[in-house]
Amino acid sequence: MFLAGILLLVSILASSFTVRVGLPLLLVFLGMGMLAGEEGIGGLDFDNTNLSFFVGNLALAVILLDGGMQTKTSTFRVALWPSLSLATLGVVFTTASVGAFAAWLLDVPLIYGLLLGSIVGSTDAAAVFSLLRNSGVKLNERVGGTLEIESGANDPMAILLVVMLTGLMQSADPLTVWAFLGQMVQQFAIGIILGLLGGKLLLLVLRRVPLIEGLYALLIISFGLATFSGVNMIGGSGFLAVYLVGLTVGNGRIKQLDAISQVMDGLAWLAQAGMFLLLGLLVTPSSLLTHGLQALAIAAFLIFIARPLAVFICLIPFDFRWPERFYISWVGLRGAVPIVLALYPVIAGLTNAELLFEITFTVVLISLLLQGSTVPHMARWLNIIVPPVPEPITRFSLIDDLESHHSLELYEFLVQAEGVRIPLSIVQNVPSATVSTPQLVSLVREGQPIVVNADTLLKSGDRIWMLLHPGDVNDVAQIFSQKASGSFLLQNFFGEFAVRGDAPLIDLAKVYGVPLDGVDPQETAAQLLQRQLGKNVVVGDRVRFGNIRLTVRQMDGNQIESIGLKLQSK
Repeated sequence: MFLAGILLLVSILASSFTVRVGLPLLLVFLGMGMLAGEEGIGGLDFDNTNLSFFVGNLALAVILLDGGMQTKTSTFRVALWPSLSLATLGVVFTTASVGAFAAWLLDVPLIYGLLLGSIVGSTDAAAVFSLLRNSGVKLNERVGGTLEIESGANDPMAILLVVMLTGLMQSADPLTVWAFLGQMVQQFAIGIILGLLGGKLLLLVLRRVPLIEGLYALLIISFGLATFSGVNMIGGSGFLAVYLVGLTVGNGRIKQLDAISQVMDGLAWLAQAGMFLLLGLLVTPSSLLTHGLQALAIAAFLIFIARPLAVFICLIPFDFRWPERFYISWVGLRGAVPIVLALYPVIAGLTNAELLFEITFTVVLISLLLQGSTVPHMARWLNIIVPPVPEPITRFSLIDDLESHHSLELYEFLVQAEGVRIPLSIVQNVPSATVSTPQLVSLVREGQPIVVNADTLLKSGDRIWMLLHPGDVNDVAQIFSQKASGSFLLQNFFGEFAVRGDAPLIDLAKVYGVPLDGVDPQETAAQLLQRQLGKNVVVGDRVRFGNIRLTVRQMDGNQIESIGLKLQSK
């Protein structure tokens, strides 16, 4: 217990250094486990694969549950079908290509290579979730949503392939295509149905059962783990089910959601840290060098050939720009999932199972080092990021009637600009039972509340509490939470001016001197963007209209609400 506490403590403290140098945090926990192992400075002799397998599955269930809660269903509009294509066909393509290459390189039977391909065939939810949310960049909705949903949904296919190929190598009976398809349909159908039903049931319990605030997150964890294991026991995909439970709860309307999310985030980090520390302890570093060159070649083939090929094929039917396709192929991070999957053949007692584990571990290390450390740099280089929108730092729901559409919430904003005045309409607004405009609750400066009037100038570091409808949050956040540099960034990205999506193109052409040749007088700016970019438009998408650059600034579902204009040289 003492050693576990010390390892966890040192790993968390060391993580601050890795953030500064741009290395993935998960690599620290993995490295600390290896340092504490039998060939490291700790000298701990640990080789319990069954315990590692159990802890790995337990941790992955918690991580996927939290990942589902963090994923917003609004991204399904543009990311659901592409991510499902990658999570199913993408895993199969990756398995087949890596499997054929590994069988040739290692001079082993094809089925042995396919087993290795299926082990490393899926991206890792823990690695993708943590790196995307801690990379310091905000991806456009189409790319970010696709990566997150794919990483949470592709584990069932990889696990199904690993289990079936492992069983096939143990059995003399041939595996038919129909048997494989039947197993796949069963896994996905049971996982989806029970995951969604379980999520609805958990939402009902959270809304109806009063508990101490700290117990709500534990209720979700216990329910998620019960769903995960129960679905696995009856032949479904527990990983898919627990992800859907989290997705349903995270997008449900419950008053305690913010407090729950903070606790869940901490528990997910604890699960990741414990899992990676244990997997680091399990491996013998010197054994990785035995087949290091082959593992390096397989990792290079996976990163530079197999994954890009699978992504480009799976995204052919969808409206993705080439830089977006390349970035999705690059962020095919491998993490704890392949290492846990590599324990299947070890536990099954297959010949050369240790070789599979060692190669998988090396592939994961290379993926985290090479791909994980370049996530933000590649996003900037490929120009697929959008400026972060100012957001409140704290939020409390004050909804009494959860079925009401008139939500009311309390927000805290951190002022990041000097000399800003609170709008007069807010200062003079008298609190009432029905909130029609934002209401000022309190202004706190240096820990003390101060009286606010029309002449009050805000200072950087002030904290403002506002009573708002959720739909007004973005507009208010722009006033208080925007730095001067951030304002320049937003203006440079979206443009100096903004127009409504239904602005007629002919009016823009007259104002900005754009030739009217070929312009449909009835077409709007939004229709031009959708005609040239496809129906799944996201914030940050842009087209050229004469000497004007039009950039989608705000969306409401599939509707383009606001468009930024930037004048460019002809």
